[in-house]
Amino acid sequence: MILEDKKKAFIQLGHFLKQFTTTPYQQNPEVLCNELFFEPFIGLINQLHHSNSWFKREQLEFAFKSWSDALTNDHLTKWLAAYDFQEEPLKTIGLVLAGNIPMVGFHDILSVLISGNKALIKLSSNDELLIPVLLKYLETVEPELKNRYEITKDKLQNFDAVIATGSNNTARYFEYYFGKHPHIIRKNRNSVAVLNGNESKEDLVALGEDIFRYYGLGCRNVSKLFVPKNYNFDLFFEAMFAFKDLIDDDKYANNYDYNKAVFLMSNFNLLDNGFMTIKEDTGYTSPISSVFYEFYDDINEVKKRLNTDKEKIQCVVSNQIIENSLPFGTTQTPQLWDYADNVDTMKFLLSL
Repeated sequence: MILEDKKKAFIQLGHFLKQFTTTPYQQNPEVLCNELFFEPFIGLINQLHHSNSWFKREQLEFAFKSWSDALTNDHLTKWLAAYDFQEEPLKTIGLVLAGNIPMVGFHDILSVLISGNKALIKLSSNDELLIPVLLKYLETVEPELKNRYEITKDKLQNFDAVIATGSNNTARYFEYYFGKHPHIIRKNRNSVAVLNGNESKEDLVALGEDIFRYYGLGCRNVSKLFVPKNYNFDLFFEAMFAFKDLIDDDKYANNYDYNKAVFLMSNFNLLDNGFMTIKEDTGYTSPISSVFYEFYDDINEVKKRLNTDKEKIQCVVSNQIIENSLPFGTTQTPQLWDYADNVDTMKFLLSL
C-alpha cells in the first residue's frame, strides 16, 4: 500500500470522529461512509457505558476530539516526516492493548498500519467494542487495510514482534512469553505535577483537567503533587471545585467513599473537599478520587528525584520550573509523536 493512501484513510477517520465531539451530533455529508456508520456509531456511544461504566459520553467525546485533532494531514505529515518509509516490511506485530481509557491502544494500531505491517490485536475486555468499529470504518475507506489487521481472543501466536501494555504484574508475564521476540513492554506509570506556589487559579483549574479527565484512570493523569514546604492548599482546592460534579457519578462516588474510609481507618492525615482527598505520601500511584503530595525544600531535590524515578513517570507538568515539562491541562492531548514511555514505536517497527 502507498503511504499516502494510508494517511488519507486515517484523515477520513479523524473527520468521522469529529462528528461525535459535541452533542447533539452533527452529520457531515462530506465524510466518507457516513450512511453506513453514523447512526450505528451513535448507538454504540449510547451503550458503551454498559460494557465499561467509566466510558461515559463526556469522556468518549473528549477522546474523539483528541483523535480528530491529531488525525489531520498536517499532524500526520509532521509525524511521519521523521522516518524513512522505503518499502512495506509486512511483519506481523502482536498488540496487547490496555483498556483503562477509551481508544488508549489505538496509537499502537495506527503505528503498525502506517508502518506497513500487520496488526494481530488482543483487545482489553474493558475496551473491546469501540476499536473494532473504527477498524471496520478504516477498511471501508481503504479496502486494502482489511488484510492488515486481525483481532484475536486467543493467546497471541505466529507474530514477529510484540507491543504489550499492562501492569507491573502482567509485565512479568509478557517478559516470560514475549522476551525472545523483539518487543516493547510497558508497565505502570503515573504523571506528576510540580508546583511552586506561584500558580494562578487558571493554572490550577487546568491542572484539575490533568487530574480528573477519564476519572484519573490513565497513565497521563496526574496522581502526585510536589509542593514547596508550607504550601497553602486553599487556592488548589478552590480550583478543584470546578470538578465537583464528579461526585454525582455513582461509580466515582463509591470509589471516593471507599478510599476515604480506608485512609481514615489507617489514621492517615487527609485533606478533603467532599469529592477528592489529598494525602501526603511518597508513592506515585494514588487511588481514584485521591492525589498524593509531597513537600520539598529545594526544587533541585525534585529534579533529582524525577530523574531517579523516571521509569515510573509518564508526564511531568509545571509552569516551566521543570525542564521539558508540559503546560497544565495538556497531559490528555498528546501529539502523535508523544510516545508512551518515550519509546519511539515507529522507529521500533521500521527497524524490524
